[in-house]
Parts: sequence; structure tokens; C-alpha cells
Amino acid sequence: MALCTDSSSSLQWKFSQAFGERAPGEDVQDIDMISAMEFEKSGDYLAVGDRGGRVVVFERKDEKDSLNQWHSRNELEQLDFTTMQHPIFHYKTEFQSHEPEFDYLRSLEIEEKINKVKWCATPNGSLFILSTNDKTIKLWKVKDHKPKKVKELNSNPFVHSENVLLAESSFVSGQDKPSVANGYALEWTEKIDNMSSSQDRHAKRANIGETVSARCRKVYAHAHDYNINSISNNSDGETFVSADDLRINLWNLEISDQCFNIIDMKPSNMEDLTEVITAAEFHPIHCNLLAYSSSRGFIRLVDLRQSAICDHQARILQHGESSGLKSFFTEIVSSISDIKFASDGRHLLSRDYMNLKLCDLYNNDAIFDKFECCLSGYGLHFATGSYSNLLRIFSYGVGSEEGITMEASRNPNRKSHLQAAPRARRSSLSNLTRGFSRQANENWSSGSNELSCNLSSKLLHLAWHPTTNFIACAAGNSLYMYYA
Repeated sequence: MALCTDSSSSLQWKFSQAFGERAPGEDVQDIDMISAMEFEKSGDYLAVGDRGGRVVVFERKDEKDSLNQWHSRNELEQLDFTTMQHPIFHYKTEFQSHEPEFDYLRSLEIEEKINKVKWCATPNGSLFILSTNDKTIKLWKVKDHKPKKVKELNSNPFVHSENVLLAESSFVSGQDKPSVANGYALEWTEKIDNMSSSQDRHAKRANIGETVSARCRKVYAHAHDYNINSISNNSDGETFVSADDLRINLWNLEISDQCFNIIDMKPSNMEDLTEVITAAEFHPIHCNLLAYSSSRGFIRLVDLRQSAICDHQARILQHGESSGLKSFFTEIVSSISDIKFASDGRHLLSRDYMNLKLCDLYNNDAIFDKFECCLSGYGLHFATGSYSNLLRIFSYGVGSEEGITMEASRNPNRKSHLQAAPRARRSSLSNLTRGFSRQANENWSSGSNELSCNLSSKLLHLAWHPTTNFIACAAGNSLYMYYA
């Protein structure tokens, strides 16, 4: 497979679609806020979860479908052109995945908000989605149905043509009519002659439209004492992991009443607790490799073959503690909120708060915001969100450190005041966004109000199409899609 060599400067991003965009002055309910999203592996489907416990599925409908409909596979292979049309998504279905619950043992309310959605393998053409709230994981099966109903029905239908000659002559009215040599009335022979023409009328069916049904196949519950922050499917197609603040459990998709605890960071004395788990992700190729991040800025890579309990057999890929004065806030902002493997498994992308620092937020709860990150299918481009509904896109390579900044709106090319000044390239990818930090400090010290930051508008969730340059991002309750 040839790798794409385009840099971020050559990608011209344009507006594609918007769903659920609110009108000016319209109040948005909290249950309508988007909380999770992910593309299916082929890129033909997009699942979006919200704080109301609903999962909405979008399906790709574009030129690819029309080509496959009117041309055979051999004709498609002989076509001497490549379609340049960007993906177009349409609403497919939605279902209520989770409902608000109450834990009577702990006197705790469990909200219905969807924390994560993950697509599972589709062996028989059906769609399988894992969705989770704070405590319960559910496996959903989404399937298309094309029901048919009888359009015309005769009150006295004929029997099948093969059984006509077996009918008794006593069933035929008008027994005084002459019979043929085989002893059956002539009326039957006339009916047999008309059978072919009349069967068409009796066999008419009418499609009543394609319907989509969602059915809960499995419920994985009562395995986490703390809130679930991530789930990840294994490349073997049979298992997945779920992670909360202190434990990571390994599940089999077919077994919902049993799981295995593979990582346990809970100390014997909770006063000795120094870090918590923030995200977990399986390697996309090697089913035995698992990466998880912590609130101290560590990323650990474990091999499930080494030990049943993997918390002491980890290889630290990144050390989050830096030299210098430490405080309560420096520990919070060093917490890694999201990690993602590239599709080839060679690169691991992480996002912590300091990598996209916009201004001094030490006296604001915004430091607890968790921004997600995503990579392109080839692993050469990556993106993350920010405040003021800003989307930042970078590329791996020389001269691409500044990246592209867009606002999540119908006019993504609107000029922003947040562009950092050009400077020499640093060697570490973790410094890609620190131009924002320097720009913010300069404007802050000079008293300039040029850098405006809206903390109430933040782009936390986004997903990159697995096969093309197409990004879906959530700004509040609005879903925006862009292509390049």
C-alpha cells in the first residue's frame, strides 16, 4: 500500500456537513451534548454517543455506492479514473443505549451519559457496537431489515401447480360438466391454463421500506467500582478491555458474567495513591500488547503473555515528570487524557493538557477537561481539539510543526488570531503545540487582548476516517465533518 506523502500545508480543508447545529440564541439541553464518537474500521459508518445515553449511527452514502450498484466488480476494476468525491454521511438510526440508574448499595446515581463507543468486527454483515457509561458496558447489534407484505391477496387462492392434479374432483363445482380422460373436470384444466397468468397477481409483494433494528446482545456489568473511562477492542476480534481509575479488566465478547483483572493499581492504603489510570488502548495488530496512561503523565506498554497481572511488567514509554517546581496544578495538567495507536501500530499518540496550553487557567476548572486526539489512516497526520471550538491538525515531517487551526463551524477557513509565530523546529513531537503556550504568555505579559479564548466552547471529541482525509468533530451538541 502506497503511503500518502502530503503534508498538512497541502491539505485544503473544506466544510462538508453539519448535524444538530443549533440556531442563534437556541438553548441546548445537557442531554443533547455529544460525549463520544468513532468511525467504523471501513469508514462507512460513524457512531456518536451523547449525554442522554443515546447512540446515533450515520452511514456513508456517496458516489461509491452508486458505482457499486450499476457496475460489476470487473467493470469497476477497469474504470480508468479514481473518484475524488468526499464521503457524505446520512442519518441511519439511533437507539437508547443506557438509562439513568441508581446504585442502592452505594447510594449513588449512575447517569446515562455515553463515555465511549467502539465498533466490533462484523462477520455476518451486521453492525456491532460497544457502548459504556460510568458502570455498565453493552454490546449492541444493528441490522437492516427489508420486510415485505402482500400487496394483493385473493380470497380463494389456488394451490401450487404441482399439487393441482392431486385435488379431488369433489372440490370442483359443477360436477355435471364433462370430464377428460383422467377423470377430472374440464374446469380444472381451464384453471390450470390460467394459473400462470393468475399466479403473478397472487405473488405480488410490496416493500414497505428498509428498517433498522438495534438489539442489546450482551450486558457487561458489576465489574468496576470506579467510573469507566475507556474501552478498547482487541485485534483478535474476541476480547476487549475496560478501564476505570484503578483497574483494567479483560472481557470476552461472548461471556458477560465473567472478566479477568489484568491491571490493579489500587494500593492497600488509599492514602498512598499517587496516580490513576486515564486511558487504555489495545495495539491494532498485536493482540498481546496493551498501552495505558496515567494521571502522572506515564504511558505504559504491557505484554499480556508475560504475566496474568500486568501492572508490574510494564515498559514505560514516556515519563511525565519533569524537573522544576511542582505544584498541585502541574500534576493535573500533566495528566494524559487520551492515547491512540496509528493503524500500523508503529506510533502512539498521546494528549495531555500542556501540549495545547492556551492561557493561564490555574484558577479555573478547565484544567480537568480531557481533549481527545486522532490519527489519519496512514499515521502521517494527526489532530486534536481545543477551546473556542478550535480544531488543530498537524503532520509528521519537517516544516509542519505549526499545523492548521480551524474553527468547528460551517466556515472552517475563517482566520483565527491563535496562529503561532514561525520558529525553528523542535525535535520532539510533544512540543508541536507549545507555540500556543508561548504566544499566550507573550500576549498575557504585554497586556494584549488579541488572544481570545472561550472556555465554554471546547472541542473535546473527534475522529479521523480510517481510509481517507475526513474528520468528524463534536462542538457541544453539533457534529461537524470536514474533508481534504
